[in-house]
Amino acid sequence: MLNIYIIYQFMINSLGIKKSPKDTKVVVAMSGGVDSSVVAGLMKEEGYDVTGITLKLYDDSKTSKEGRQCCAGQDILDAKRVSEHLNINHKILFYQKKFKEEVIDSFIDSYVAGETPIPCVQCNQTVKFRDLFKYAKDLNADALVTGHYVTRIQNNGTASMYRAKDANRDQSYFLFSTTQEQLDYLRFPLGEIEKEETRIIANKLSLNVADKPDSQDICFVPNGDYSSVIKKFRPESFKAGDILDLSGKKIGEHEGIINYTIGQRKGIKISNTDPLYVVNIDSEKNTIIVGPKNSLIIQNLQLRDLNLLGSQKEFDKVIFIKVRSTGKLLKAKIKIKDKLANVEIIDGEAGISPGQACVFYSKDEYGDKLLGGGWIYKSANKNLST
Repeated sequence: MLNIYIIYQFMINSLGIKKSPKDTKVVVAMSGGVDSSVVAGLMKEEGYDVTGITLKLYDDSKTSKEGRQCCAGQDILDAKRVSEHLNINHKILFYQKKFKEEVIDSFIDSYVAGETPIPCVQCNQTVKFRDLFKYAKDLNADALVTGHYVTRIQNNGTASMYRAKDANRDQSYFLFSTTQEQLDYLRFPLGEIEKEETRIIANKLSLNVADKPDSQDICFVPNGDYSSVIKKFRPESFKAGDILDLSGKKIGEHEGIINYTIGQRKGIKISNTDPLYVVNIDSEKNTIIVGPKNSLIIQNLQLRDLNLLGSQKEFDKVIFIKVRSTGKLLKAKIKIKDKLANVEIIDGEAGISPGQACVFYSKDEYGDKLLGGGWIYKSANKNLST
């Protein structure tokens, strides 16, 4: 018995923890989708002590069946059924109030201010990682495991996050606000596999969600209709105003700035020889500024509320940034002061809006390493500044 105990003391399991799987307690964040369900199944198969946690964040029974949102009513039922099938503990946390205050209200404030918010980042930043992290710790779990497509590599005792093997599924952009403490505790088993393989595993495990479509919509925005959500909570924000050209001349009228985002072409309803795009939104003056496509190019960004995972010296050289989740990596120079940053995009990029995240990466022998990021509050090009 002593020899076995000594072996267990020095054995590192598949999660990088010095315990046998059966002695390792893990919490799996279960959204009810195929990814997190497969993660729960893999943990159970490997012999870990698994508890699945599902967050009830938002409930709209009229849309949850037809839409493709996460954390809706049907998803909770699916997570419960998967847990029963796998014979693991399952708990539901009711976070609707927190979600409304910290995600929905922030989303609406941002849109009303003429920004383009990313509520999925704020959800990860608050209720999903901060609050679920604390809950998992309170359960004395050894790790919080999720179905996100990112790669976690531990080197010299410190964990780093990298873009996933499946570049089309990589979710590191949405996790830029993860703290080092959280990253040390988190595990991402799907980071090294392709999405198709995840579905193959789901079928092998006989999971009822094996063929379930991926969530596409923001959970509280049915069918991607942002304006209907804002109209529900802030009906007074629909105020008509002027549409201006780059010189400041009035060339039309709009029915509320929340109907527009920077880079938008459709819905401007102004005839012009060349197509016009939304270049800027001035919420204080309630105006929309439009211009030709080349006026969308941005060279400089100002960021706030930085979260840094890399060391300061990593920013002394040219690094890479992403300004949208599906965007390409762009070369940039970063100057950091406290929680603020100035970003110079070397080749420029079109259609960047305040409210979006700017996420930092560097390249090393392991791949594209996440260095953190911040929120864009100001952008500038040769035509105007916002």
